[in-house]
Amino acid sequence: MFISAIQGGIAAFLDYLSAHVLTCLIPAFFIAGAINVFISQVSVMRYFGGETKKVFSYGVASASGTVLAVCSCTVLPIFTGIYKRGVGIGPATTFLFAGPAINVLAIVYSARLLGLDLGIARAVSAILLSILIGLTMSFLFREERKSYEQNIALPESSKKGYVLLIYFISLVGILLFASMNQWELTVLSFLLLSIALKKWYNMEDIKMWLFATWKFFRLITPWLLLGVFVAGMLKTLIPESLIRGFLGGDSIRSNFIASVFGALMYFATLTEVPITRAFLDIGMGRGPALALLLAGPALSLPSMIVILKIMGLKKGITYLGLVIAIATLTGIAFGRLFL
Repeated sequence: MFISAIQGGIAAFLDYLSAHVLTCLIPAFFIAGAINVFISQVSVMRYFGGETKKVFSYGVASASGTVLAVCSCTVLPIFTGIYKRGVGIGPATTFLFAGPAINVLAIVYSARLLGLDLGIARAVSAILLSILIGLTMSFLFREERKSYEQNIALPESSKKGYVLLIYFISLVGILLFASMNQWELTVLSFLLLSIALKKWYNMEDIKMWLFATWKFFRLITPWLLLGVFVAGMLKTLIPESLIRGFLGGDSIRSNFIASVFGALMYFATLTEVPITRAFLDIGMGRGPALALLLAGPALSLPSMIVILKIMGLKKGITYLGLVIAIATLTGIAFGRLFL
């Protein structure tokens, strides 16, 4: 049993390195580094800061999360970048949940494979719940003022808006198209990035960007890979028959177990959809299916470890508990609706 668990951990580790690091995680680190260097704190606070109207800041946070087809681990470097630039805990956690919980590809794929009801429920629930989680985090930690001392003082960006737009479009294009194996579009995005760097950025800009990217890589990667290894061990140790037995029906227990199971397991982008389909085929209730679709992409054991390190124990545990609790309650409500 122990040998099998170790082998499962190694397999998950190698699979993650080969399937996700190059095409998803590394581009995300470069985006995080770019946010840290070229997006001024003034600009960040304008959209997400405490002085911004909540309707706008939370709306932007939830909507911006939906455009990236990222998993719970890939979103971490981007979340870390905006969180450490002074974004309030509310909008930051709204983005953290919305990013992996829902995207355009997930909406279409879920509706086609799981049914229109689950597809629509996932889309609507993820956006609304991301805002609810953010507002709750903001309320619970309203007395705390987040402070962050950067290891190096980076100057505010003097780049024009359209320059930054082209720059970030190329970076996001690399992330999206590489994860979708659209290599022609990935190459075009690389060419656009190269042109932007050559035309508008000097060597000092590029050095600061690479330094910030490396800083995030060192901060997150060791904890992330450790979590992937442990998640692979757990996946080997948990019998399939046990999953079928505890996830059947639409009881409170089955919804809670689905949320906890989803929160512990690592799902690469969109892989939660066929896994949920398989669970539905062997007797999983539609309420627990929705709970799994909400908690699974938003959390994983690897991301939990990083979140606790980045946000601190108190905020991290609160966020994890909120995701599991709200996913459970949403699954219960959805299951009752379709009884």
